[in-house]
Amino acid sequence: MKIGIITGASSGLGREFARQIDRTVQLDELWLVARREDRLLELANRLERPCRIFPLDLKEKSSILQLEEALSDCPGARVEILVCAAGFGKFGRAEDLSLEETDSMIQVNCQAAVDVTRAVIPYLGKGSRVLEVCSCAGFQPLQGMNLYAATKAFLLNYTRALRWELAGRGVRVTAVCPYWIQTEFMQVARDTQNPKAVRHCTRMAQKPSTVAAWALRMNRAGLAVTTCGPMAFVQRFAAKFLPNCVIMTLWEGIRRV
Repeated sequence: MKIGIITGASSGLGREFARQIDRTVQLDELWLVARREDRLLELANRLERPCRIFPLDLKEKSSILQLEEALSDCPGARVEILVCAAGFGKFGRAEDLSLEETDSMIQVNCQAAVDVTRAVIPYLGKGSRVLEVCSCAGFQPLQGMNLYAATKAFLLNYTRALRWELAGRGVRVTAVCPYWIQTEFMQVARDTQNPKAVRHCTRMAQKPSTVAAWALRMNRAGLAVTTCGPMAFVQRFAAKFLPNCVIMTLWEGIRRV
């Protein structure tokens, strides 16, 4: 059975990945993973392919075990495509974030992505595809959204090494590192003790449909990292050639705009 798995499928970029994969990838089932069951049901009813929903909180070990069990109980399961799109950010300095916000960001952005990927690896084969949704924030440290940027740096490095580890099996792995996207991210990020830590205007935010289409195309082509747009592309290469202190000085002005 050919399966596609998308985490964070209830909204934003994960939801758009589900829509586009439904149209473009030949699958027997699409597995949609997120916390909000009502949104997953609504999405599943709009897609053409048979869907199986998993209303799971990926911070919980029991959720990972449930996903592993579902895969082991599926005869001849082969995961054609995995998209780890679950994640969130919070604005504020390290001292502004609560213990719950701090731990949850690490658990969802890092631990959950790694745990889901580990669970799926035995079911990947030649031609399978993996997309880990990172961020251009992971290219350098960013004060005011320090922890979020650090979690994405972790996921970016994890994904780049994973690509080498799975290359011999013919699996294409891509780190997706976009700029701002028109999703609920900003609303969630500003629901914190210091919402004005990042005032950066997002007029140039991209549509989720654009980012998902670009990411799927670049993954199909075998790219290790895709920035999905010109702004993130510039940021990626600036981070390669400029010292972190210079990037952070520039960001100090940008985040206050």
